[in-house]
Amino acid sequence: MYGIVNKAIESLVIESFGVEKWEKIKEASDVEVDFFISNEPYDDDITYSLAIAVAKEMNITVGDVLVAFGEYWVLKTGKEKYGNLMEAGGSNLREFLINLPAFHNRIMLIYPKLTPPEFKVSHLEDRSLQLHYFSKRVGLKDFVTGLLQGLGKLYKTEVHLELINDRDKGDHHEIFKVSW
Repeated sequence: MYGIVNKAIESLVIESFGVEKWEKIKEASDVEVDFFISNEPYDDDITYSLAIAVAKEMNITVGDVLVAFGEYWVLKTGKEKYGNLMEAGGSNLREFLINLPAFHNRIMLIYPKLTPPEFKVSHLEDRSLQLHYFSKRVGLKDFVTGLLQGLGKLYKTEVHLELINDRDKGDHHEIFKVSW
């Protein structure tokens, strides 16, 4: 993953709990990177190690860390780093989700070595849709849950999520029913 992801985890921890807590988490993670460079790719293991260390230090599940990070990513990192792209995604939650499959194509212009997930939309209704999530990376469905919750907050729309398909249960990919 790119350094911007690890920097966002660092920012979330520092904003929520302080620099001392971040230093403790970083030490516990055995990550030996002093400073993450946003546009440099890093091994995914670094990101996973940081998430695991946050979970242990905060006495919560890794899933809870990923949900919180997903929300933070949308509400803080997305707005600050990709404001124009986020705004171009749509004027409401429904529009943004419909346009989400094309979002990473634009991000790849900024991060050419990106291995992005793929999203597809099906079962489009007035107040719901099914969002298909495909990724080479495992274990990030909770991050996607946080992203979707963060988008709901961004668009001031109450979101209800139901995980219909789950790779952890043998399905090919995750499918989220998103209702608002």
